[in-house]
Amino acid sequence: MSTTSQQRGTSESSRGGPTRPTANGAGPGRLLRKRWTAFGSSTLLVAGLLAAVGFAAPAHAAANTVVSLTFDDGNADQLTAEATMKSLGLSGTFFITTGWIGQPTYLTTANLQQIAADGNEIGGHTVTHPDLVSLTAAESTRQICDGRVALMNMGFKVTSFAYPFASEDPATEALVKQCGFNSARGLGDTSSPDPSTATLPAADTIPPANPYITAAPDEVDSTWTLQNLEDQVTHAQSAGGGWVQLTFHHIAVGTDPTLTITPTLFSQFATWLAQQKTAGTVAVQTVDQVIGGTQQPAVQGPAVPPPPPLGTNLIQNPSLETLVNTIPQCWAAGGYGTNTPAFSVVTPGHTGTNAEQLTVTGAVSGDAKLLPALDLGGCSPTGIPGHTYQLKAWYKSTAATQFELYYRIGNGYWTYWTASPLVAAAANWTQTTWTTPPLPAGASGISWGLNIQTNGTITTDDYEMYDNGA
Repeated sequence: MSTTSQQRGTSESSRGGPTRPTANGAGPGRLLRKRWTAFGSSTLLVAGLLAAVGFAAPAHAAANTVVSLTFDDGNADQLTAEATMKSLGLSGTFFITTGWIGQPTYLTTANLQQIAADGNEIGGHTVTHPDLVSLTAAESTRQICDGRVALMNMGFKVTSFAYPFASEDPATEALVKQCGFNSARGLGDTSSPDPSTATLPAADTIPPANPYITAAPDEVDSTWTLQNLEDQVTHAQSAGGGWVQLTFHHIAVGTDPTLTITPTLFSQFATWLAQQKTAGTVAVQTVDQVIGGTQQPAVQGPAVPPPPPLGTNLIQNPSLETLVNTIPQCWAAGGYGTNTPAFSVVTPGHTGTNAEQLTVTGAVSGDAKLLPALDLGGCSPTGIPGHTYQLKAWYKSTAATQFELYYRIGNGYWTYWTASPLVAAAANWTQTTWTTPPLPAGASGISWGLNIQTNGTITTDDYEMYDNGA
């Protein structure tokens, strides 16, 4: 995870519309390039050896260039691409965010069963699509392991994983292996149409140097042409071959304006690719076919901790003092609509060292905000239906602000709840307080933040949230 992806939000998820959109996942975040986090910081990569995992190199087709067609998030419009691939004798890997299965605009369990029956692979993409690096180790483990367990319980062989927002570090790689995956895909480590990537390798090696951060070009978006897609394959061929993983999100018209290509463009490319496969110049394989190895046993993540006693501040890392790779742990960048937010940690805070500064430019619609990660409960506060909650936060800003709230339902689907009245801009640190209406039935978690809806800057710190009871 743009008018596109915030989700930490899908696209890795889409948000949009004049009314508040569903949060669909773990926390909006415009994140399009490898090594970007919600706050724009870099993560570190480590090299590894396939031998360390104990896998034997799988057999491959005679062609020295292998293409994998991969699809992230489980968007329902990917069925169009799947039908095209089936008609051409191609198969791909679908990385599924399990908390979104069956929700509006996402694939259903029946869809996934048919996709697998057609010869495609079903892979893991966490439960709520968070930036894993920004979470606690326990919550990251839940996200990775429990997403895999959910898919295995549906009867799928699950060996491949894709990092949401391509955000990972050595600790996250270790968790992916611990949860039983055989590989994990990054983004942006091979060349793409972006001229700044021209010096990167044309493809990953087979086998990859480190199966828990396999290299891939930037995700395919609306700026890509048929020539761009074909060039990804022919460039690898001219460089001596290797593994080309292409990442798609939406196959549609009139949806997420960034991470979308039309069904016509996908069909043109898939037809060309099928011709190359028939000619023997490329092989088209799923990620599992490239990596090889057996399916490891299911590993359940740790239980979500119980809510603290009444009177306890429910916000984790409320003063933003704990950072992970320059990101406040347990927090995420959020927003929707057409605008360009920039998040940064600034010093000093209202209290302590850190505060979070958000600057919005190019505002046309929607908003942006910092909020607790939209997760399974390791960072986001637990909510009890019927209870009201008192919210407090300190801010200074050049624009009006308000509390904007989301809640979690089902197995990890976040949806918009409500917003407080606007409060005026403040040149100096000011505390704002608001009490929510009763939490709706079926909700199990809450996340909220102070937003801005116009061009401007807001700095926030010292968040508090208390359960008032029923």
